[in-house]
Amino acid sequence: MSADSPTPTPPPGARSDWTIDQDWQAYSQSEHDVWTTLYERQTKLLPGRACNAFLKGLDALDLHRGGIPEFSRINEELNRLTGWSVVAVPGLVPDEVFFEHLANRRFPAGRFIRKPDELDYLQEPDVFHDVFGHVPMLTDPTFADYMQAYGQGGMRALGRGQLHNLARLYWYTVEFGLLETSEGLRIYGAGIVSSRAESIFALNDPSPNRLGFDLERVMRTPYRIDDFQQVYFVIPSLKALLNATLQDFEPIYQRLTQAPDIDIDVMAPGDRVFTCGTQAYAMAGGRLASA
Repeated sequence: MSADSPTPTPPPGARSDWTIDQDWQAYSQSEHDVWTTLYERQTKLLPGRACNAFLKGLDALDLHRGGIPEFSRINEELNRLTGWSVVAVPGLVPDEVFFEHLANRRFPAGRFIRKPDELDYLQEPDVFHDVFGHVPMLTDPTFADYMQAYGQGGMRALGRGQLHNLARLYWYTVEFGLLETSEGLRIYGAGIVSSRAESIFALNDPSPNRLGFDLERVMRTPYRIDDFQQVYFVIPSLKALLNATLQDFEPIYQRLTQAPDIDIDVMAPGDRVFTCGTQAYAMAGGRLASA
């Protein structure tokens, strides 16, 4: 969407900022059971895989109690810790609406949950992906600041027509980021921590490249939206990620207009290589396996 395009009209029942009531009482027992199944499966898998900030946030928010969490309940603790809150939206929202929420420390979350036969793959993010995957990291003050800075940067990027570059930063950090720790690589991206299959693939499979995070490198790299990633970027710390985002992006955008994309499976000069992947999974055709 161009910066000159008007913001689409919210769907019926949504407010002007695209938020809706969560209507927690309307969830069926079957829907709560899906949350419980997903929650229990992931929490058994993530110790030793997810970063400490995610695991601490998961404990702080008590996301297991009563099935699908009531946003008003978790917002009390989330707001106390970092000033963030979760707001319900009817689905994917326009870019400018999304950035406006992030810039004001509001995380938009879908209220629907996947069906029992969709546990391992869902095309549109649901409440499990949005709340289990994203919200625990928002309890960490540094990551919370990063997300706000990203929202503020997104509002500026819309005016430059370079949103595709900034979207790659979100994808390779917020959704599919890895963190370097003294115990080894850990996952923090929501697209990984909310997916049983990708929680394993991202850390253990020999197929993908795992490369050190470099802001401009990331912003020149396309991504997969329909399958496991062919490359993951590893940040040295959450503080380093925040600092990279707080710099002036204007000269970066100017350079990017002259810089070609880097193919998703390519090693580029200057890359810090954690894993030189075989790319065997992608070359074999892959499959729709991420959730």
